[in-house]
Parts: sequence; C-alpha cells; structure tokens
Amino acid sequence: MVVLRTKLTDDEQNMVNKLSGQLGNLSRQDKLHNAYYEGAQRLKHIGLAVPEEFRIFELVANWPRMYVDEVARRQKVKGIYRPGQGKADPDLQEAFTANNLDAEIPILAKENMIFGRMFATVGTNEDDKDHPLITMESPRQMACLVNQRRRRMDAAMRKFQEQDGTQVATLFLPDKTIQLVQSSDGWDIDIVGDDTGVDPHNLGKVPVVLFLNRRRLGKWHGTTEMADVIPLTDACARALTDLQYGVETVAIQKRFAIGVSRGDFVDKDGNPLPAWQSYFNALWATQKSPKDVSIGQLPAADLSNFHNTVKLYAELASSVTGLPFRYFGANTANPAAEGAIRADESRIISNAEEKNAHLGVGLGWTLALYERLRTGEWPEAGEPFAVDWRNPATPTKAEEADAIQKLNGGTPVLSREGSWDEMGWNEARKIRERAYFDDEARDPALEQFQRDLNQQGNQNPVTVPDADADPAASGD
Repeated sequence: MVVLRTKLTDDEQNMVNKLSGQLGNLSRQDKLHNAYYEGAQRLKHIGLAVPEEFRIFELVANWPRMYVDEVARRQKVKGIYRPGQGKADPDLQEAFTANNLDAEIPILAKENMIFGRMFATVGTNEDDKDHPLITMESPRQMACLVNQRRRRMDAAMRKFQEQDGTQVATLFLPDKTIQLVQSSDGWDIDIVGDDTGVDPHNLGKVPVVLFLNRRRLGKWHGTTEMADVIPLTDACARALTDLQYGVETVAIQKRFAIGVSRGDFVDKDGNPLPAWQSYFNALWATQKSPKDVSIGQLPAADLSNFHNTVKLYAELASSVTGLPFRYFGANTANPAAEGAIRADESRIISNAEEKNAHLGVGLGWTLALYERLRTGEWPEAGEPFAVDWRNPATPTKAEEADAIQKLNGGTPVLSREGSWDEMGWNEARKIRERAYFDDEARDPALEQFQRDLNQQGNQNPVTVPDADADPAASGD
C-alpha cells in the first residue's frame, strides 16, 4: 500500500514561507505601480488633500503608460536562431508559434517595465505533448529565491486564488513541481484523485526564468521603468488639478449687480427667474433708477502661468525618459524629416535595444528549457539561442527602400533575404515570399512556352557543320 505524502518537508515549508513573505512585501509597491500605469492613482497618494466635492477637478496626464507603451511597441521579434545557422530554426519557430509568443512577448516586455520583474515558466503540455507549454507569469502572483553564491534559482512559487476563494499555489523546485492548497494548518500538498500533487521532472534546474528590468548587481527585484517619470507626473497632476479649479472659478469674468433683489429678475410673464438662469442671461435690465443700481463685471484671471508650469514638467519628463518633446504635445507646423526623426529618437531607440538584449537572453534560456522537455536533452553548452529583433527605430519606408537600393546598386552588398532582414520582415513573411517566388518560377504560361520551344527543336533539329569538313564538299 502506497501512502501519499500530504505535508511538506521542513525545507519545503520554509521555502513556501519565504516566498509568501516576499510576495506580501512587494504587493503594496506592485499595486501602486499598476495604478500609475493605469492612470488610476488618487491624488491623496501624492500629498494633495482634495475635498470630496472637488474630486471632479482631478486630472492626471498618464505619462507613465505613454512611456512604457512606446518602448514596448518597439520590441518585436523577427526570428530565433541557433548558433551557426544562417536561417531561423524551424523547430524554435514552431515553438514560437505553438505558444503564441507573438502575443505573449509584448506582454512580457510591458509587464517587466511596469513592475521591474517578470517570469516565464516551461512545463509539459497535456493537450499537445510534442510542444511543451511556455507561459508568461504575472510578477504579482509569483516570487523566486535566488542563491546569491551560486547565482542560480533555488525555488519559485506561483500563488493565486480560485473563483471559490481557495488559495492555491505551485512550488517549482530543481527536481520536481508541487501543487499546494492552503488549509487551516498552512499549506498542504493538493491531492486530487489519482494526481499525487507532486510532478518529478529531474531537470536539475527550476523550470522558471526570471526577467529583470534595470537590473542591479545583488538585487533580484528589478526597478520599474516608470521610476523617474512618476514624481513629474505627480507634480503635473497638482498643477493640472489647480488649473481645472481655476478654470471653473476665476477664469470666467464675474458680473455683479448692486441695489437689486432676486425679485427684480423676472421672465416675460413676470415669473421670478432662477439664480443661475439670471446669471447666464446675456442682458440684465431693471426698472430702478441708475442712481440706485450699479451693474458691472470683474476681470478674469490669467491662467497662462499654469500652462508654462505644465510645459516645464513635460520638458523634464522628456529629459528623463528620452522621449522626444513632441510626444508630450509640443507639435510644430512643419513635420520633422525622416533623418531628424531618427536622431530625435536616438535615446529611446538605444533604450529599446538594451532591453531587447536582456529579454533576448531570458528568452534563450526559456527556449533551452523548452528543447529539454521536447527532446529530453539539453542544448550544447555555450551555444545559446539567439533572438533577432526588429529595428526599434521608427520605420520610414522611403528611407529603408532608398538605403537598400543603394546597397544593392553596382556590386550588391545585400542578398535578397538580407534585404528582407533590413526591412524587418519576420520568418513567416519570408516563408510566404519564398513561396511567391516559387510560384512565379512555375508560371504555367512560361512553362507552356518552354515546352513549345522544346517541341519545335525536336521536330526541326538544327545540323551543326563539322568544323574539320571540307567546305567544297558541301557545295559552298
């Protein structure tokens, strides 16, 4: 009789406690960063006490989301290569397609910048055993323990809540994965039917990959990409809220009437008018003597100081993010030329390239785990998979076409497929174009024309005279 283990060992329980504590410690910070990305932060978070009746004047310029999205949309994968291969690896491209990584990698890039960290897990796929499952995991639900001495991951845990309120978790270890459920006594192994809750995989490594944004030595939590722009967003929110209040209170000229009562304002039938309707009437008239009544208006306040303040904050935000100032609404009558656009975006391009390099390393490790589960063997040491990214610069078709044409003029520098790479085509597009070229080479009209020529040549063979024969013998 086999007795199933329902309790964790002391070492496993200790890991679970540490990982749960780590998630709890980071939850408040993660919640705040999520609010800033969504533009849902309340002004009380930034020290501005706004009375409840003035909440309608709250206004936040969501620069954090604009910044994160602008970098993330420049992070697009073209293909995945093995070392020494000239073309994208078909097996890795198949993994890419089977796991819908075209849609998952943008989420990975964005969440990594918002929270400063992100996770990817690799596991067996019950529905498709030939293609292991690659899953992007929320950092708000996952934590890991990194061995500082060995610089390797000792354990990781994903924790979430079921629809019925039950807390469940998955503990990832180098040799097994354990499914957990929270009980009144703590965490127990989740046994369901024939499922023991323990899945031995004997990989020798935790099947989890950690991605860090702005990684620092000795720190394994990363830094949010919004860190520099958040204080400026708060300062701008204060100015915009004050501006909104000023627009509603002192930006419109105020009229006053002295020596009249409410009953002096009546409609054509003699009925008293409501106070606000009287105020917004274009014409005020009274039957009282001008000596007894004084009617006038106060000058409106000039709010241009708020405009200059918001512009200053936008300039500062542009300086710390590297986004061109035109991204913050500073438009000019004449659009920038293509070369000027690239020069203006040099910092944001370099930032995207640096992040692509870090994400590419993590994705290489993720695909190495995928290959281990798919083939049963680890890829050869020292031969990591390479991820090829699209050019993060703003695409300008005319400039790209002109550059490719110049490189291929005279003695060609680029091959046909090299030109495709310069144009940023992914592997799926290349495969489609190769098929188009093959179809053109097999044009039925051209094939029929070639067959007709061959047939005519067989019916009317051309006799080639012997070079050594006597010309006189032929009658010439």
